Amino acid sequence: MAMRREKFAGSRAARARPSGLPTAAPAAAAAFSDPAVAAVFAAFPERLRARLLELRALILDTAKATPCVGEIVETLKWGEPAYLPKTPRVGTTVRVNALKGSADRYVVYFPCQTTLVETFRERYPETFRFQGNRAIVFAIGDRLPTKALRHCVALALTYHLDARALTVSTLVRATSSDRGRAPR
Repeated sequence: MAMRREKFAGSRAARARPSGLPTAAPAAAAAFSDPAVAAVFAAFPERLRARLLELRALILDTAKATPCVGEIVETLKWGEPAYLPKTPRVGTTVRVNALKGSADRYVVYFPCQTTLVETFRERYPETFRFQGNRAIVFAIGDRLPTKALRHCVALALTYHLDARALTVSTLVRATSSDRGRAPR
């Protein structure tokens, strides 16, 4: 009986998910180091939670693959899951959350005092939807532009380093979620 419920739950989730969208893989996901962050993710509606966990995995994978970032701290800032390098003056905070007032949109926030979103707008004008000078907005049905988003996250996590010493190729390396393809 338990087996049937698991099968049904899985197929129901597959039917509710728009076709072609990847799902978060809970077994492969990094464990939460902060129970308060885990509780915030658990409180998201299921559809948004899967997409926000996908963003979390992308941020953690990008941090691991980006030279100079080092260990990442996962914490809450303003009640939102936030990621930043543990070493001071390396990078700046990247936050994720559901878009306030929307049941099907979610965002990646960057500090508005930085030039990050302005840089993203210049480099990826047709790739992302932006909210002011602080966020990239996604809808549940969107396919994540993984390569471009990894580049944006890498730029944020290395924001305080000498930008002249960093190139796109050193900031973004292929990871297992890119299925072993090299960046183009």
